[in-house]
Amino acid sequence: MKIAFHPIYAHPLPEGHRFPMIKYELIPEQLLHEGTITHENLFSPAFVPEEIILLTHKHEYWNKLKTLTLSPQEERRTGFPLSQQLIDREITIAQGTIDCCYYALNDGVALNVAGGTHHAFTDKGEGFCLLNDIAIAANYLLKKKIASKILVVDLDVHQGNGTAEIFQDNKAVFTFSMHGKTNWPYKKERSDLDIELPDNTDDQLYLGLLKETLTHLIKKEKPDFIFYQSGVDILESDKLGKLSVSKTGCKERDRFVFEQCKQNTIPVTVSMGGGYSPRVADIVDAHCNTFRLVKDMFF
Repeated sequence: MKIAFHPIYAHPLPEGHRFPMIKYELIPEQLLHEGTITHENLFSPAFVPEEIILLTHKHEYWNKLKTLTLSPQEERRTGFPLSQQLIDREITIAQGTIDCCYYALNDGVALNVAGGTHHAFTDKGEGFCLLNDIAIAANYLLKKKIASKILVVDLDVHQGNGTAEIFQDNKAVFTFSMHGKTNWPYKKERSDLDIELPDNTDDQLYLGLLKETLTHLIKKEKPDFIFYQSGVDILESDKLGKLSVSKTGCKERDRFVFEQCKQNTIPVTVSMGGGYSPRVADIVDAHCNTFRLVKDMFF
C-alpha cells in the first residue's frame, strides 16, 4: 500500500487557521502507531510541473498563484491567507495524486493523505481549495494515454463544483457527486450526475442510493480509472455536514466503493476530502478507516 504524505501538508498556515489541516499530520501518525502501516508505505511527492498544472488551470490564474498576486477578494474566497508555503503545499498534493495513479495501476489502489480539492475551478479557488488535484491527475492520465475513460466518485458532503466545471465539456471524464442539497456551495455546478441528499440523511438512505447508483454507473460508463473523493464530512458529528451518517455507515460507504473497484478491476486513487467534526479524533478515526479498509481488502 502506497500513501502520499509530506510534512508540508500539515503546516502551511498560521495557528488560527490550522484546525482544518491538523488531521493531515495526525492520520499517518495514528496509522503508524497502530501498525496499520509502516514508514515504507509512505512516500513524499515532489512539486507538480507547471505544464501539468496548465492542462487543467488557466494560465492567468496559475500566474496569480505562483506570484502571490490574488486579489483580496480572490484570497478570501479560498479561505486561506495566501503564502508561498500554501502554494508549495498545493503543488505537492497535486503531484502526490498523480504519483498515486501509478501505484494504483500496479496495486489496484493508492491513497493521498490530503487532496480532494474539488472546489478549485479552472480559473479560481474557493472553499480551502486552490488547485484541483483530482482534475490535474485525471487530465495527466488522459494526456499520457494511460486512461481513456475516467470516473470521479465524489462523496464529500459538499458538491464537487470545481471538478464539475473543469470537465463540463469533456466526455472522457464522468463526474459523479453525491452531496447535501442544502449545503454549501449554494450555487451548484452541473456534474454529469448529481445526487442531492436531504438534511439528516441516515445510513440506510445514503448507502441505498450509493449502491444502486455506483453499480449502474460502472456498468454504463465502463471507466478504466476511478478517482475517489472520500470526505468524512457526511458524519452525523460533523459541524458543517447536516447529514446523519454514522461512522459505521461511512466505513461501509468506503467498503462498497472499494468492492466495486476491485470486482471490476478498476484502479482507484483516493483523496481524503473534508471533515469538520468538533472532536479531531472523530475526523482522524473516520479517515483512518479508509486506510484500514484498503489494507484489509487489497493487501
